[in-house]
Amino acid sequence: MSRRAVVIGAGLAGMLAAAALSDAGVDEVVVLDRDDLPEGPEHRRGLPQGRHAHLLMAGGLDAMEELLPGVSPRRRLLAAGAHEISLSSGMLARTSEGWLRRWRRPGPTMLTCSRALLDWVIRTAVLEEHAQVEIRKAAAVGLTGTAGRVRGVRVAAPGGDPAGEEDLDADLVVDASGRGTRVVSWLDGLGLSGVRARTVDSGLVNATRIYRVPDGAELFPLTIVQADPFASRPARSAMVMPIEGGRWLVSCGGSRGGEPPSDPEGFLRYMLDLPDPIVGRLVSGAEALTDVHLSRSTSNVRRYLEKLPRWPDGFVVLGDALATFNPAYGHGMSVAAFGARVLGRELERAGGDLGAPGLARRTLRGAARSAEGAWSMAVSQDVLYPGVRGGAPTAADRVVSAYTRRVTRAATGSYPAASALWDVTSLRAPATRVFRPTAALAALTGSPLPPSTEPPLTPGERKVLERLDRTGV
Repeated sequence: MSRRAVVIGAGLAGMLAAAALSDAGVDEVVVLDRDDLPEGPEHRRGLPQGRHAHLLMAGGLDAMEELLPGVSPRRRLLAAGAHEISLSSGMLARTSEGWLRRWRRPGPTMLTCSRALLDWVIRTAVLEEHAQVEIRKAAAVGLTGTAGRVRGVRVAAPGGDPAGEEDLDADLVVDASGRGTRVVSWLDGLGLSGVRARTVDSGLVNATRIYRVPDGAELFPLTIVQADPFASRPARSAMVMPIEGGRWLVSCGGSRGGEPPSDPEGFLRYMLDLPDPIVGRLVSGAEALTDVHLSRSTSNVRRYLEKLPRWPDGFVVLGDALATFNPAYGHGMSVAAFGARVLGRELERAGGDLGAPGLARRTLRGAARSAEGAWSMAVSQDVLYPGVRGGAPTAADRVVSAYTRRVTRAATGSYPAASALWDVTSLRAPATRVFRPTAALAALTGSPLPPSTEPPLTPGERKVLERLDRTGV
């Protein structure tokens, strides 16, 4: 008997889930998306954050490699122009406590490219390797079935005529529809109510512009001036990172009261007014290729679906539909990959049986555990900014924040402390990594080196910066 799975959403979470389902031997995997998907690495309307900076952390890349072993997303992305950045040596980072030094010792890496390229590479890889996967342009408007088992998806007719809606039967449905998910109302329609949710919104606005990399600056490191959650002021940050096609993606972020503007002159002035003006100085001599694009879809949203007393078999929720993060922390794509990996592992345990009792609930709980660390990191910082909506720092938050600040201060000149931070932010280790003996000792004793007030540039990089600087700062 033929088995069908339906995935709602053809973004990163949806396509990785489709790969996991296909590997489990599902006969037909139908991926639904309301967008006309581009045939190349181009922006699409259904991804509001798509124009802004995205970092693929090492932990997320590991999960993608496991889900697509015959493809190697890393090799495909690098071949398409993505850049691999070492967190220990290939990045200039000004933290709230000062500049991190660069070390010649090994450290985790991350990949940088446009979100459009990453989505396109993953989508084409899944379709090439998995003949069972089919993408259909359609909008899911509900679930069919009962509170005990989901049986499929209700699909809207062209033009949205309710009389023309159709039911698409499935043995398993995966909601990977992202920030705009309607999962709570869909569950209500099955008689499952009482979903607890939390939103923490710092009011972050992202502003991004693309530049051509100037001649001679091709090897200039990724450069970031991070926001300071301890200053009792709105968050303000900026980053320049290399992407495919000989381009720099330059992105600014500001929380409520410190939002970046959309006009080119104001955009540059915003970067120059940061605690260190290096990003503005660097791009002042570069050719802009686009206008400044703004996005306000940045709140942290956690739907505690795994806490419901009852959960229907045949229905799984992954990616941003389960937990959404402030994109400033660069964890959303990795968490989506973790959730798809959980689905794949649970399907393997069940012998590929989509209808196995408890499979959906185990997958949901595993995906929620994978999201919890990233959620805690994002929210524990966002609640510190003035004007945040949805939460205030607790006593525990303040203790953890104080300790994290000590580790960050030590990391400006201590390799053990810096290594702990890299492991956590790259999502290769849990947050408890910063409490292990070497990191705790570094936090206690502090940096053995004096803080650096200047970015750790090589002589060649300093010449590039001076040559490009048109600001006179």
